[in-house]
Amino acid sequence: MNETYPFSLEPLPYDYDALEPVISAETLQFHHDKHLATYVEKLNKALEPYKELHSMTLEQLLTEPLTVPDSVKTEIKNNGGGVYNHQLYFRCMKPAEDSTPPTGPLKTMIDTAFGSFDTFVRDLTNAALTQFGSGYGWLVEHDGMLEIKKMPNQDVPLGKNITPLLPVDVWEHAYYLQYQNRRMDYVNNWFCLINWDYVEQLLENTKKSVS
Repeated sequence: MNETYPFSLEPLPYDYDALEPVISAETLQFHHDKHLATYVEKLNKALEPYKELHSMTLEQLLTEPLTVPDSVKTEIKNNGGGVYNHQLYFRCMKPAEDSTPPTGPLKTMIDTAFGSFDTFVRDLTNAALTQFGSGYGWLVEHDGMLEIKKMPNQDVPLGKNITPLLPVDVWEHAYYLQYQNRRMDYVNNWFCLINWDYVEQLLENTKKSVS
């Protein structure tokens, strides 16, 4: 994520209907083309007058608060977080028929952190379902260990020695057209869409950055 201002609407890495029947083409199109596009538009509009911020990446804008003027911090947190979280959410999915369970070091880290893959699924599900209102359930890497977090709105679990790996979006626009108020059904079905190869790549990049 090395892009700088003006930020662009990153295209989906698959067709609109690729995640059906878990996520409908209509839901995915609205989520990407309307909601993510609005976050991108509002982020660029907020940054436009601040030329000193135009060379900063999205991650820098979200993690270097002393560099960001107070007058634009909230807009960057909300809209920049919306861009970051949505891009990662879409990248971390793939068609169910192409999704395979994690293996190798990632599987070992999941077993070490949670005891088993089933326990990991239970804990991430619980984080997603107990997030009051809008937000995300997260798998993150923190000081070499995996952890589950839940974050409200468009807050991003970025910080010192912490790297976001896998978000499940529980804003209503992620599922309501298809599932209405059945958040549990959406989250339970979502696990078959995870792009574990991409999550493992993120984890490997984290290891390289600290080596």
